Order: sequence, then C-alpha cells, then structure tokens
Amino acid sequence: MLKIAVAKGRVANKVSELLLDTSDYRDIIDLSSRRLVFVDKNKEITFFLVKPSDVPVYVESGAADIGIVGKDVLMETGNSSYEIMDLKTCSCRMVLAGPSENRDVRPIVRRIATKYPKIAEEYFKKKSEPVEIIKLDGSIELAPIVGLSDAIVDIVESGKTLRENGLIVYENICDITARMIVNRVSYKMKNKSINIFASAVGEAIEGGEVNAQSVVMG
Repeated sequence: MLKIAVAKGRVANKVSELLLDTSDYRDIIDLSSRRLVFVDKNKEITFFLVKPSDVPVYVESGAADIGIVGKDVLMETGNSSYEIMDLKTCSCRMVLAGPSENRDVRPIVRRIATKYPKIAEEYFKKKSEPVEIIKLDGSIELAPIVGLSDAIVDIVESGKTLRENGLIVYENICDITARMIVNRVSYKMKNKSINIFASAVGEAIEGGEVNAQSVVMG
C-alpha cells in the first residue's frame, strides 16, 4: 500500500484537480467530505490530509511514503527526504516587505517578523546583515504597522493583502511551488509504485517531468 500525505488547504485542492486528469487516481480523494483518509484497496494507495508543516514529519518517519507540500515548508523544516518533483502549482513568492515609506531605509540592525524564522535567518546571513528575528504565527502584516518590526518575511501570491495594509515588497527572496517528496527507505523499497504515481502526476502537469536523479533536501 502506497501512503501519501497531502498538505491540507490550497495544496490539497490543487492535487485533487491534478488527479482528475489521471485515469487511475481521479476518484479517490473527495474534498467535499470531512474525511482525512482516502483508501483505494484495489489500487493499493492511501491519501491522507495533514497540516502542511506536518507533511515532512510523516514522510521522514515513514508513516507516509510520499508527501506533497509547499517548498516553503521544506525550506523551513530542513527536510531530509528526497524531493522528486516540482508540481508547478500553488505558485507564490517568499518576500521581504514593509511600510512603503521605508523602502529605501536599510538600517544596520533590522527587526524582522515572520512565520519562517529559518528562511529569514539564512536569507539575511547570506547578505551579511544582522537582524533580530521575531517569530509570529499569524497576521504578520500587522507587525510593522504597530511598530513590532521594521519589516516582514512572508509568502505573497497577488500582493493584495500587503497593499491593503500599506506595505510593499522590498525584495523577492525565492519562488514557492508545491513539491513531491519521498521517504528515503520507501524510495528503495517501493520504487516501482512511487514511480508509477509520480509519472501519472507528471503527465497531468503541463510540461511536468519526474526528476530521475532525486535531489536530497537539506
């Protein structure tokens, strides 16, 4: 049985859309229900929905053979599973943003609010800029407005939320898309099943390709 952990929310919606374009997996996931686990015994495959940040945990522990989650989660967790495919969907950007009036201000020490402390720390380390990282779990845009931080590191899609709160993008850090990762042991023990599934998904993605030489994360 091939076990696949899919990040809840936007990624799960996109994955279910992709599976509609495959002949073998289109009727398994039903997001209109409140179920978390979807099993097809005939196809020997199980999908289950989990919190995005938990996907790498399920895969690394072997509770899932495959995981599908955003690149931002993989970067933040330092996931050590194999990354075998860019699903080229759920596209967004990781950015440095802040108040529009401070666009040209580059203080030596900057306070950065973010849900992604590891990504932010590594980004400023590469720039050799010392910063104070403030970890928040929600409403990141509020931090510079009320003076908690000078800027934020966060994911944006259209930038509408930033604009509505008087913030602008200072710098793009990286592009983010949904990725497919595989447990190291499973990649050896269930290689055929994994490749069949990955190939089906790859064919459903316009221009999608399976990376034959898997890239080790982290």
